[in-house]
Amino acid sequence: MRYELFYWPTVQGRGEFVRLALEDAGADYVDVARLPEGSGGGEAALLQWMHDPPVGHPSFAPPFLKAGRRLIGQTANILLFLGPRLGLAPRDETGRLWTHQLQLTFSDLVAEIHDSHHPIAGSLYYEDQRDEAKRRSASLRRERLPKYLGYFERVLADNARGRQRCLVGSAVTHADLSLFQVIAGLRYAFPRAMRRLEPSLPLCVALHERIGARPRIASYLASTRRIPFNNDGIFRRYPELDA
Repeated sequence: MRYELFYWPTVQGRGEFVRLALEDAGADYVDVARLPEGSGGGEAALLQWMHDPPVGHPSFAPPFLKAGRRLIGQTANILLFLGPRLGLAPRDETGRLWTHQLQLTFSDLVAEIHDSHHPIAGSLYYEDQRDEAKRRSASLRRERLPKYLGYFERVLADNARGRQRCLVGSAVTHADLSLFQVIAGLRYAFPRAMRRLEPSLPLCVALHERIGARPRIASYLASTRRIPFNNDGIFRRYPELDA
């Protein structure tokens, strides 16, 4: 099956968690909004499918994925669907639900990271809420990141007792790819905070390095398909927020 991914064409954002799964599996997919408008792409195509999809159910916001006649929205929901089909989820239901639970926790963390630079409203410029963002990002650095990343470190440690090096079972899942993306994004947005945190997160850091070295992921990261981090996405670098 050829998958069609709909997400904003100039940022990694939440769509990147889906892209990483598709890239790691070597799936046949197209990033619709990054196609020329003359080829049926661009943001106009994304908005058309979001507001009046010819098939499936409308999504509140990107990302969403077209798979045959299915139209699937929400990052964690998309990965719940793709995981078994791409070999990135356990075969048993208990394992799939546990992986999905971790993915939902990543969704919570990503929302908090976004709100660290837009704590009042996404419709306002960062400069309109800079003071509030300083307070919110301080809480993120000191309290929330240690709590979230410490949790994933604990999950890795529990699984490592069986000599495994992944979050779930013995094989890489989409949750591992998501942890890679979170660490990469936080290193971009909060480099000083991450330098302080990472010594307490050896298993998370090691997993990040292993995922980045996977052949298809390494090839993707070196390609033009990987959009660079920038200050229009979720992970934004404002030095004053990394004080």
